[in-house]
Amino acid sequence: MVYPVIIEEDERGGYVAVCPAFEGCYTQGDTVEEALANIREAIELCLEELRAEGREVPPPRRVLVGSVAV
Repeated sequence: MVYPVIIEEDERGGYVAVCPAFEGCYTQGDTVEEALANIREAIELCLEELRAEGREVPPPRRVLVGSVAV
């Protein structure tokens, strides 16, 4: 499965990665590559936990990112 993730630059340095498909599924890394590797691991842990609890695994959903001028 391919889950969309959002990566933002952290104001204190590094990057924060979030997977909207799973509540509370986020991590960080010093580089984008590290943040991606860490969020992959976090998603795998979420999937393991859901399966162990016999809960339904959410399907990947579309995530839209846009910009708003203010």
